Amino acid sequence: MSIRFRFLVILLFIGLAGVLLSPTIKWYFFTPEDRQTLANGSKEQIREYAKKQAAVDLEELKDLVVSSPDKEIADTYAYLVATAKKNYKLEKREVPSPWTVKNTLEGFSSANEVFASLESFHREDIMDLKEMKNKILQLGLDISGGLSVTIEAEEENLAERLGREPTAAEKEEAITLAMEILNNRIDKFGVTEPQIRKQANNQILIEVPGEVDQETVNSFLSGKGTLNFHIVNDEASNSIKDILRNNPGEVFTNGRPADDSLLPEDVVVMGVYKKDSYGVDELTSYLAVTKVPGLDGTHIESALVRRDTITNQPEVIFELDSEGGELFYELTSTNVNKRLAIVMDGKIKESAPNISEGIRNSVRMTGFDNSEAQGLSLVLKTAALPINLNVIDEQQVGASLGSDAIRTGIWAMIWGFAAVIVFMIVYYKGAGLVATFALILNLLFIMAILSTFKMTLTMTSIAGLILNVGMAVDANVIIFERIREELRLGKPRAAAVDAGFKKAFWTVMDANITTLIAAIFLSQLGKGPIAGFAVTLAVGIVCSLFTAIFVSKALFSFGTNVLKKEKISIGWGI
Repeated sequence: MSIRFRFLVILLFIGLAGVLLSPTIKWYFFTPEDRQTLANGSKEQIREYAKKQAAVDLEELKDLVVSSPDKEIADTYAYLVATAKKNYKLEKREVPSPWTVKNTLEGFSSANEVFASLESFHREDIMDLKEMKNKILQLGLDISGGLSVTIEAEEENLAERLGREPTAAEKEEAITLAMEILNNRIDKFGVTEPQIRKQANNQILIEVPGEVDQETVNSFLSGKGTLNFHIVNDEASNSIKDILRNNPGEVFTNGRPADDSLLPEDVVVMGVYKKDSYGVDELTSYLAVTKVPGLDGTHIESALVRRDTITNQPEVIFELDSEGGELFYELTSTNVNKRLAIVMDGKIKESAPNISEGIRNSVRMTGFDNSEAQGLSLVLKTAALPINLNVIDEQQVGASLGSDAIRTGIWAMIWGFAAVIVFMIVYYKGAGLVATFALILNLLFIMAILSTFKMTLTMTSIAGLILNVGMAVDANVIIFERIREELRLGKPRAAAVDAGFKKAFWTVMDANITTLIAAIFLSQLGKGPIAGFAVTLAVGIVCSLFTAIFVSKALFSFGTNVLKKEKISIGWGI
């Protein structure tokens, strides 16, 4: 393997690690606290902020066009120029230069259009920041605190589902299953380390590390009312339109109009919702559907998200069990040319497809954006909750470790890392610098991988990192000692380095692979902090093998073949 190829691979991995870590670095070191607070807000709060800020900006522009119309547009409003220029060209008007306050605003047809552009800018600014925040390395509950949510199980809902009063054992089983499903939804990679505990009075306490917003709470509670399929009654739906036309303020209490005789007894009214530009559910219309669902989500065995080959829009594909397949086939085959309403948590999704033929086990659903499709897929994979859960309390909690303990732990890691570097440089001289560079890259790659999978960094994870430092150095020590043995036999630099790496290869691999196997089993069998420690350890082992064997060899080969060095600095007495 040529030196050029080795260095290209190393540079590629360094660049990739930099890209993967950039959101974490930007968030923690370059994003002001007030903007972090905005990004942590709910989508409704972001919508309120964007509209309010757009209104303030519009008033300022109105004042400027009166007081200083010929003043060049400020940089804070420079984004309006692109839209104004486009409008000038569409209307075949001469594009002005320079762009003043007056001619910029003249590029818009109305104040509403200016307001829409201002709102769009502030919305995209915060939504982009929110998206970046979802890619960062989160700090654990013990380091930075997090969100504490208390939810309560609806005993009446369980009785409704069973058709009778549940026994104490059935209530306990439903709550236990709900806790397991919640844990799977929150901790998709097994390293978020949520704390989920059963409390008295059918309550469950959830503590999630990091700055968690309302959307996160909604995402892991989604599907609480299960996913249901109802047949649309078009005739009754038209009656609803007439009702709303004659009485726009009509409220459908319990899914029925004020005049109950206007609709058949076997139908209910449900709202049709569509995501707005902020991703918030917006009521668009109403449909009348069968009161009893034709199928519920308990029969779903698996689900995945893919993109339609023609429209490139996300779609959710799920498989039903044998009983569900028969029920769904009967439902669809007996209702050909009717519409099927997909109801999730009491809301009809925008798409109510027409049934063209009977459908059995495999079902395809469209009409979702990508994030909504991924969320629905997760709900379907982790099953619908066996009992409705309601949030009764939500608050931010402080770190379980005191600031002094955190500071002490961080300094212990820094001093330990520094001590290892000093030892390697003093004992192995120039080769110690090679080991130090490999060690720094090792930590860079570990943090990049942890950040990519949105893993949570806790004190146990930090313990795994510190252990990895020792293991990475141990691999270098084995390799260096093998090279020293070859040098003592009188071999030249190139031959000694080549033989040292070859002879040390399987020793290093054996030691690390056995630890990797233990870490993999520990990550699968362990829960919470134990799983976090094991995953961090496993990731570190893979990275340390790459840096100790691949990176170190490249640096030694560079000194031999490019710098033409005949001797090697690898310790005293050599």
